[in-house]
Amino acid sequence: MFRRKFVRLVLAGVLGVTERGLSGDWPRFLGPEHDAKADPRDAVGMWPEGGLRKEWEFGKGKGWACPVVSGGRVLVFHREGEREVLDCLDAATGGRVWQFAYEAPYRDRYGSGEGPRTSPVVSGGRVVLYGVTGLLHCVEWGTGRVLWKRNLERDFQMRANFFGYGSTPLVVEGKVVVPVGGERGQCVVALDLEDGTERWVASHPWGAGYASAVPGRARLGGEECGVVWVFAGGESRPPTGGLLCLETKTGRVVGEVAHRARIAESVNAASPVVMGSRAFATEGYGSGGVLAEVKEEGGLRVVWRTSKLGSQFVTPIFRQGLILGFDGQNPRLASLVGLDAETGEERFREDFGGGFGRGNLVDLGESGVLAVGEFGEVLRFCVGARGVEVQQRTRLFEAPETWAMPALAGRRLYVSQNERGRDGSGPRVVCYSF
Repeated sequence: MFRRKFVRLVLAGVLGVTERGLSGDWPRFLGPEHDAKADPRDAVGMWPEGGLRKEWEFGKGKGWACPVVSGGRVLVFHREGEREVLDCLDAATGGRVWQFAYEAPYRDRYGSGEGPRTSPVVSGGRVVLYGVTGLLHCVEWGTGRVLWKRNLERDFQMRANFFGYGSTPLVVEGKVVVPVGGERGQCVVALDLEDGTERWVASHPWGAGYASAVPGRARLGGEECGVVWVFAGGESRPPTGGLLCLETKTGRVVGEVAHRARIAESVNAASPVVMGSRAFATEGYGSGGVLAEVKEEGGLRVVWRTSKLGSQFVTPIFRQGLILGFDGQNPRLASLVGLDAETGEERFREDFGGGFGRGNLVDLGESGVLAVGEFGEVLRFCVGARGVEVQQRTRLFEAPETWAMPALAGRRLYVSQNERGRDGSGPRVVCYSF
């Protein structure tokens, strides 16, 4: 008994501390708290006067997964040939610790690429992995050994989607929550993290989009409880979808707000932004955004709608009373927009001189906001009385489709280059220290 307890304590220490012991992990898409906010110990001084120092790079295959970091290791999910591959790397050196791969033949009908759109999720000594063909795996964090797997496309008769399946799973309260959009109205499913068995299924006719579910809290019937926010949609004619709020414990649908572009070929990929009992959902293609609030008696109330911020795929952040996000489908015309979170009023709009594209944002707290543009530029800015004030700016590389969320952990910044660069560099994950 003592030996088992000792092993558990050692494992908890390994999983909970980076190799430098200085800061937190980035164990999932959108970071530790699902809000793209960096650990304060990483945010302070994250961009010194000497600049960001490149430490290593790791050549990868196809895909747009964001790297995740846990316990001094980096997980990179990508495609090589007919296989989807998960590489576990040493955060200090970029050397491979282990690799897990499985067969997953797939051809994208639009020619946009066969790589995974989702990112790994680390929780409780396990890694949850969801591929473009609907295969869900749970592997051991330390070794990559498969603990269980599910074929969600088959099990829930998932409807076809534009670019395969691409919603990063949410692990919350011991459950793995995945939008599936099944043919029989199974909108979202929750599986047990331990063994993959079904815990609940939320019934709703909306399909599965590319937006990842996020957790929240709300007061219902006089008691506070956990909820899951889902921006549902997917491929349908006519297009349907919107913001769903589910009870975490049971999967009961608390409320819904329809929000979807009128054209069928529209993709809802930005995750909801949670602000207390409220959540903001945004989509490109002319639909803009909507802020909804949970009512204590159940249901959702629309607080406001806006045409000022329509994000095609990057998730906005909530910071100092503002919703910050990139508006626009054309990368050359994209602009950072700041909305008043209470009213939806546009406070400012900034294109950073043009050519920055649609950027992923990381909240650095008192140090401002980090933005990684889709062509390999990175900048740090603050929002002042006169709008956006750029503090630092540099180009890491020049390559299109730098669409993945960066990871900031252990005093290192990890950025994914997903296409060939102008200098001939291939797809890779690059680690910068500071």
